[in-house]
Amino acid sequence: MNNFKKISVILFITSLFFTKAISSEKNITYMQILQKPNDLELNIKYAQQQGKMGNFKQTISTLERLNMVYPDNIEIKMYLLSVLVQADSPDKALIVIEEIKSNEDATEEDLLTVAEIEQELEDRARPKLWNFVAGVNWGLSQSNNVNSVSTTRLQMSSNALSAFTTPMHDRTYSASTDVSAVRQIGDSSSFLLSASVSDSRQVIETGDDVEGYTFTSAYDTQIGNQGISIFGMLSKSDYIDDADSFSTMAGFSGFFPSGDRSTYTYSYTLSDSKGNNNSSDTTANESNAIGHSVTIGHDYLLTEIISTSIGSGYSISENKVGANDYETFDLNFRVNFNLPYAYISVGDALSFNEYFEFDSSNNSALIRSDVANTFDVIVLKPLGDFFPFLDPNKLINLSFSYDKTISEANIINYDYVSESFGFGISRSFNLR
Repeated sequence: MNNFKKISVILFITSLFFTKAISSEKNITYMQILQKPNDLELNIKYAQQQGKMGNFKQTISTLERLNMVYPDNIEIKMYLLSVLVQADSPDKALIVIEEIKSNEDATEEDLLTVAEIEQELEDRARPKLWNFVAGVNWGLSQSNNVNSVSTTRLQMSSNALSAFTTPMHDRTYSASTDVSAVRQIGDSSSFLLSASVSDSRQVIETGDDVEGYTFTSAYDTQIGNQGISIFGMLSKSDYIDDADSFSTMAGFSGFFPSGDRSTYTYSYTLSDSKGNNNSSDTTANESNAIGHSVTIGHDYLLTEIISTSIGSGYSISENKVGANDYETFDLNFRVNFNLPYAYISVGDALSFNEYFEFDSSNNSALIRSDVANTFDVIVLKPLGDFFPFLDPNKLINLSFSYDKTISEANIINYDYVSESFGFGISRSFNLR
């Protein structure tokens, strides 16, 4: 029997022991506990109720109090140990193990069980050559202008005005999963390998239905007060009704603190993207491009609750077809609120796009130039705050988002307003 099964057996046996001693099945209230703090049967029943609801904190608190009132009761100690292991509280669990080992009423079987649990806790705490983490994500977004239809519903096509015929409103469902392996190298460096698979499907249109595959490697280290990350990425976008695309990226990023509240960040990325031609898209490889981008930023901690981020960036894209060549200047500002009940982030960004050549497919008299302003709000909150019995340890994260983009351009096609709402669920797992 492995340690996890043995822990479950401990919990089951101790639950049976105390349940037999309890004649009433009526729920116990916290007020009753305050009135009779030393009543063994009442407190055990209350601890069991809280455990079934997933409220390990209250269960542990009750059992710890009983352990002080009845220091020689081996069953209380075994019950407390099993709950501490389930709640992943190794430090407290090791203290209880020492109490059990020195208890004269502990049987040989009790001592054997706690020895195995103690070994398991020590194995968990011992540094591992590789650590593995997996993640699962699901999302839903609703857009009121998924195809960036112009505000006039008109567009320039080969120097002539025509109507936008693509739909504006659409919902998109997405799901992804990823697995990462991290190896610690020395005291201040690590190596990462990560693979992810994603799937995105629209309700009305299918042109953007896509499956994505990504592989990432990164080396993180610290030199003096500089944190540096060097990374590489390979990805494939497998469109259901369109040409597939492939991209490779490589670059580095870094940060360094300035005082107790400020951190400066920087990055450089080189990208190479290619599209395959197929029968449904004979011009996909016209957007083949080499890209360069640099960013700098400043993060500032105003208080323990409020922080800000200011950033700027420059990128250039050199395409197979010159009409698609452009450069972008970015400015962004964000305020973050780490509140007790939720994490809220509010941001605003400006993006200036400047193209280098005329594009005869829309307007051969003007070289495209546009500016986009995007405002967004993101709220993060654990599912356990709403439903403690479903997520007692608050490991499932919910995200709510809203964004609005206003784009203004010298070509009518790119004058548009779009809004979208999003909802997501994510969960990470440590793979031992």
